[in-house]
This record gives sequence, structure tokens and C-alpha cells, in this order.
Amino acid sequence: MKQIWAPWRLEYIQAEKTDRCIFCAAAEGSDDARSRVLARGSRCFVIMNLFPYNTGHVMVVPVRHRSRLDALDDAELAELLRYTDYSVRVAERVLRPEGYNIGMNLGRAAGAGIEDHLHIHVVPRWVGDTNFMPVLADVKVIPEHLETTYRRLADGFATLLAAPSGDQRQR
Repeated sequence: MKQIWAPWRLEYIQAEKTDRCIFCAAAEGSDDARSRVLARGSRCFVIMNLFPYNTGHVMVVPVRHRSRLDALDDAELAELLRYTDYSVRVAERVLRPEGYNIGMNLGRAAGAGIEDHLHIHVVPRWVGDTNFMPVLADVKVIPEHLETTYRRLADGFATLLAAPSGDQRQR
């Protein structure tokens, strides 16, 4: 049997389990690097997926714990989409993907892993980024360590968000 190394999983395996929403904990937390929060707005934030489908897989999450889009106000909806756009812009500059999967899984039937706190997935994609491993071994190979990707993306968000507001809209 061949082995695949995923050293970041040990932290998850050994961590104390809690029923607390991981997004609420991240929203209230003060250590963004530890929780892998990349950027914060007043109503939402961007966090890395610790078990990514691909390198650079992030989630855009409203601060308020809501499971339905119609439970968000207009300002939350606008900021959620704005930070989804920012996530794509940062990935473009830092990772240079060839495409994206962007979407939401609302409810258990739709495949939501965390169904009580909605979030938007932004998954960078490259031609040929899927191979035989997911099909034969139910394993996805992520070519870059999560910490390295976090640092690169966090720097990208810091640069984008530090730009004068008009420059954020520039491509």
C-alpha cells in the first residue's frame, strides 16, 4: 500500500472536539493565523478550508450564524459577494488558476458539511488538477502545504485590502 502524507490532519485528529460552530469560533477568535482566517469585513470573513478540494480552497462566511440566504440582510449579502470577488482576485494574483468552482451547499441534502452556518466555497481549478487518485483511492493530492498557501493568500488579501478603495475594483 502506498502512503500519502497529510501532516496538517494530525492537528484536526488530536484536537478536542466540540459542538460549537467552527465558523462562529473563527468569527469571534483573535488568532487569525491559527484559525486560518484570511480577511475580515464588518459582516463576513474569508477562511481557508482545512480539508480543501484543491489548493487555495477558501470559504466566504457571514459573521452571523445563519443557514439561509433570506436570513441575511442586504448589507451582509453585498459583503458576502464582495468578499467572494476579492477571493477570486487574490487567487488570480497569487495562485494563477485557470478557472474556479464557486458555490454553496444549502442543507444536508445538498451536501452541506456545516449546514447551520452558510458559506460560499471558492475553489481554484487548473486543467488536469484531477487525476486517478480520487477515483481509485478516494484521495485528493494537494501539492502545497496549507501553511504555505495560507501565508501566500493572507499576503494577497492584505495587499488588496490595503489598496485605495477604487483600486480594489481594478483587475
